[in-house]
Amino acid sequence: MQENRPLTGLSIVNTRANHQAEPLTDELSAMGATVLHYPAIRIAPPADFAPLDGALAALLQGKFDWLVLTSANTVEGLAQRLEMLQIAGGLASTPARIAAVGPATAEAAARRLDVHANLIPEEFVAESLAKALALQVDGRILLPQSEIARPFLADALQAAGAAVTQVVAYRTLTGQGGDPLPQLFWEGRIDAVTFTSPSTVHNFLKRLKAEGGNPGMLVDVAIACIGPQTAAAAVSHDLPRPLAAEESTVSGLVQTLVRYFHAASPKVRAT
Repeated sequence: MQENRPLTGLSIVNTRANHQAEPLTDELSAMGATVLHYPAIRIAPPADFAPLDGALAALLQGKFDWLVLTSANTVEGLAQRLEMLQIAGGLASTPARIAAVGPATAEAAARRLDVHANLIPEEFVAESLAKALALQVDGRILLPQSEIARPFLADALQAAGAAVTQVVAYRTLTGQGGDPLPQLFWEGRIDAVTFTSPSTVHNFLKRLKAEGGNPGMLVDVAIACIGPQTAAAAVSHDLPRPLAAEESTVSGLVQTLVRYFHAASPKVRAT
């Protein structure tokens, strides 16, 4: 492999939703990889907007002490609803403090909601966010999330004494389009698959099976996960030896693949 493009000659699958795929694709391509796209998920609005609309109105009226943002998809869901409600200025007028699970979510919040994070945990996962918040909250928290979000964060904050209001900001559905992955698996043309959330793991396998593939196709490829919860989802589906990024970011995920293939370089096929 070339030293400055260490993923040259490798075909790596990006399973992110179409609207989020570009940053990972760009970083993988910069490292020399051929990137295949197979969106495992797509994001849809809530089936019922009433709870979200009520929560946003309360947030703007100062009825929450904290707004907790657990993903860029949450940010986008809030931003799109504010636009539909013709509320100008995003959430800039809210007096609530902002907690974001990581820098990518914080950047999205600044760009789309015009708010700046007061708290970002040292590790960019829900467990670290809960620990950091538990040290300083006992008030009212708004927690907008996916319809299928795991209950860990809400439970942890409630146990710390906070009054938590959970609302659905978006739904996570199975993705569509992209490259013909089952065929490419059969042809042995895939070296790695990346996952950036537990839902990408679950929906990837659901989609793969529906399109004639099966989990056994992943036996001889690298499984790279953005963090421990995503790796745990891969393990729950019996996917082989998932790699968990040390830093739960796109760059951390890419560097995990670089280290893995550097260690396995004698086995990597020639360019």
